[in-house]
Amino acid sequence: MAGRAPRPRRRDRLDRRDATRVAVVAARFNERVTKRLLSGALRALSSAGLPDEAVEVLWVPGSFELPQAADGLARTGRYDAIVCVGCVIKGETPHFDFVAGQAAAGIQRVALDTGVPATFGVITALTEEQAWARAGGAVGNRGQEAADAALEMVAFMRAHAAPRGRPSPKRGPRSRPGGR
Repeated sequence: MAGRAPRPRRRDRLDRRDATRVAVVAARFNERVTKRLLSGALRALSSAGLPDEAVEVLWVPGSFELPQAADGLARTGRYDAIVCVGCVIKGETPHFDFVAGQAAAGIQRVALDTGVPATFGVITALTEEQAWARAGGAVGNRGQEAADAALEMVAFMRAHAAPRGRPSPKRGPRSRPGGR
């Protein structure tokens, strides 16, 4: 059963002195739905205290292109997070499966390869009705949820991860109780 994503653990407003910058990459395919996702993402970023000048919106042709754009943006070092929004609706062919799967895997790969949080605000729906329900309708707004997740991951990475470009310290084998 579909539902709303869990609320962020901490919804603190960002410190205005904090130089957090976020890119939101939006897919033009199914643009009417994507615009609602984009609105949700921008609302979430604004609610968290990000000023308009700290958010850049960029458009790509479709959801399949989101990972490449996100990767290029993450590698510039200008952004603390990349929020990807788009909509893929199943048609009569398996094309949906390829686009949706590759978009999800690619966006995940960006985060893993670059260390920059990249979030998946892409609706993958069987019908247009399902897409609208997830673009600010009864089931929430996946764009807002992706922006919330991006900010939570920025805070997580700042608190727990090695700085970008520096490997995390090597840990030796864990010692056992009793010195064995």
